Amino acid sequence: MQLSLERGRTALLPGRVEIRDLSVRFGAHAALEDFCLAIEPGEFVCLLGPSGCGKSTVLNAVAGFVPVADAKVVVDGKAVKGPGADRGMVFQQYSLFPWKTVLENVAFGPRMLGARRSEARRKAREYLEFVGLSAFADKYPATLSGGMQQRVGIARALVNHPAVLLMDEPFGALDAQTRGLMQENLLRRWDEIGATVLFVTHDVDEALYLADRVVVMSAAPGRVLLNLEVELPRPRPDDVFALPTFAEAKRQCLRLIRQESQRAFDIQRGSGQ
Repeated sequence: MQLSLERGRTALLPGRVEIRDLSVRFGAHAALEDFCLAIEPGEFVCLLGPSGCGKSTVLNAVAGFVPVADAKVVVDGKAVKGPGADRGMVFQQYSLFPWKTVLENVAFGPRMLGARRSEARRKAREYLEFVGLSAFADKYPATLSGGMQQRVGIARALVNHPAVLLMDEPFGALDAQTRGLMQENLLRRWDEIGATVLFVTHDVDEALYLADRVVVMSAAPGRVLLNLEVELPRPRPDDVFALPTFAEAKRQCLRLIRQESQRAFDIQRGSGQ
């Protein structure tokens, strides 16, 4: 399957995301306040920040899971008013249907969009080949390893050809070796498909390894504290973690995250929470 895109002419490509002065509250809790972010088509952006800073809320707002008024979230010039096939979501927990085979899980999206069963299954087989799981099409999720289940989740998110891929700590539950392999695989697939990626993680190393740009958020209510261009070559070299540029970017991100974590702790202690 050929899924390549020429990068560079971003004005002509789908996948531009604009978040404008977004504020989100859940009852008395302010999750986000005046959050602003623009992502160019085909760009890979990671969100970092202390626990509870609203990273997943940003992702859910772009996905359309969080109601947002007044065109605060716009994808390709259209206000987000709910979930759509132009945005694919990969969750930390694999969220596969346990009673469906791997093939049926991936075919589910096209079927919901009106594809015939034969066409949906054809597309599902193409994307299972794409993530290297063709041999497991007739297996059930419970028989697969965590890394394999996550690859099924990625195939399911990609099968509808989303312009924007939203990933909420997708490798957080994996062991270190599997996580590294999944990161490498993701970068290879992203380079081939050219989708815009918005990726949430707690891991600074992971963010810097994957992203074109790292956005560090404040403690809740979340705002943008740092918009950091990752000045590392692509494809990432084997010694990327030892490069001085990597070390300096990591130091900068960690300093801000620690400051915000301490600030949040002090506020909670002062309020008796």
